Amino acid sequence: MNESLIVSILAASVVAGTPLLFASLGELITERAGITNLGVDGMMLVGAETGFMTAVITGSPWLGVLAALVAGAILALIHAVLCITLKANQVVSGLALTIFGTGLSGYLGKAYVGMRLDNPFVKMPVPGLSEIPILGPVLFNHDPLVYISYVLIIVAALYIYKTRAGLFLRALGENPAAVDAVGVNVFTRRYLYTIIGGALAGLGGAYLSLAYAPCWLENMTAGRGWIAVALVVFALWDPWRALVGSYLFGGVDALGFNLQVLGVSTSIFLLNMLPYIFTILALVLVLIKKEGRLASPQALGLPYDREER
Repeated sequence: MNESLIVSILAASVVAGTPLLFASLGELITERAGITNLGVDGMMLVGAETGFMTAVITGSPWLGVLAALVAGAILALIHAVLCITLKANQVVSGLALTIFGTGLSGYLGKAYVGMRLDNPFVKMPVPGLSEIPILGPVLFNHDPLVYISYVLIIVAALYIYKTRAGLFLRALGENPAAVDAVGVNVFTRRYLYTIIGGALAGLGGAYLSLAYAPCWLENMTAGRGWIAVALVVFALWDPWRALVGSYLFGGVDALGFNLQVLGVSTSIFLLNMLPYIFTILALVLVLIKKEGRLASPQALGLPYDREER
């Protein structure tokens, strides 16, 4: 395998991993606040369809991104009302949102099925950095949304680990009563982080329809939302691990495509299964390493009731 092919696969890994990175980062923030959201795939689909439809109507992919952020945030708000205010079962609510998002995106996007976007996001090499051997083509020869993902992961890591607000975020998922005791509103913060997580899931979906494959197809996420949820566990709720994991999963996806290009005689169905097989194996390895225990936030999935403090 020559160097140019390796660079091509690595660059493709970054692109394929970017929608996973947006979605997993959003889910990571939500779960850090103690809320489980299994509606990520539905939010990605609605974000993908809304972003594509808006970009077609307005002619601006950036307005498509904004619409996808809003669409994902609205679905997340529904989840927040059900789980935080009404204290509904978070798993059931998330699954319902996935089903709802899948149906809603299919209904709204019926007129756009198979349509290609005339003005998608295109590669914008970073002057100077894109000329660095190997590293340049891999990291700095992409579309603007990829560069935004770099910024988001840095900001998220600094926020979670280096700020007072990030300390409260981590505490929300561990001991919300302690956060409440120091005068911080648990419900408001959980609403905020759930909505941010949904917006990022919508952005992950928009990346698929506005940059990765600039068109609209029903169920075009192909289960990436579920991979994003699993990726949070694989990353042990750490943004930097989520970054590495996203590109790792993206690399498996890209490898399958490149094997086809190289003419390797392998079933197309097996190649399409590779990312999901890898997801299962990765989670099994994490469980084995942690001896069956995961470092999940202790209050994850548990509704908070101030009267029970």
